[in-house]
Amino acid sequence: MNIVRPAIIPEIPAIMEVLSDGREKMRAEGNVNQWTEGYPSLEIIREDIEKGWGFVVCKDGEIEGYFAFIQGIEPTYSVIYDGEWISDEPYAVIHRMASKHGAHGVFATALAFALENCKNIRIDTHRDNKIMQYNILKHGFPYCGIIYLASGDERLAYQLIKD
Repeated sequence: MNIVRPAIIPEIPAIMEVLSDGREKMRAEGNVNQWTEGYPSLEIIREDIEKGWGFVVCKDGEIEGYFAFIQGIEPTYSVIYDGEWISDEPYAVIHRMASKHGAHGVFATALAFALENCKNIRIDTHRDNKIMQYNILKHGFPYCGIIYLASGDERLAYQLIKD
């Protein structure tokens, strides 16, 4: 059974390996334009952990996945194109999700954790990230529109609200 817990600084090397596996999976599926130029960097992961945003998904004591769970305003979500958010009520965001090769259930476990902590979840992904789009839609997120990152890169945006 997978569990979620806060990541700690000494786990950064293991987390970076998980992120590397995630990047490799993206490349193998034809997604060559996301997570380029060293993103997410060690510095970003350290900041996630220091701010209390970094979480690991573990199975039998081993780190199987990583994600950032951020409650509060995401600046890049302030404007959405070709659609609209379902609700502007307070929300949380899932970012930087990845899993080890062979890991299963990381997305479902992370989402269950997120929904235990906030009933309004927003998430975005690259148009080429078919694996993430599959997971997002499989778990009931309606598509809301397009957002743009600070870099100008386009992302598909989704929002899920649980009663």
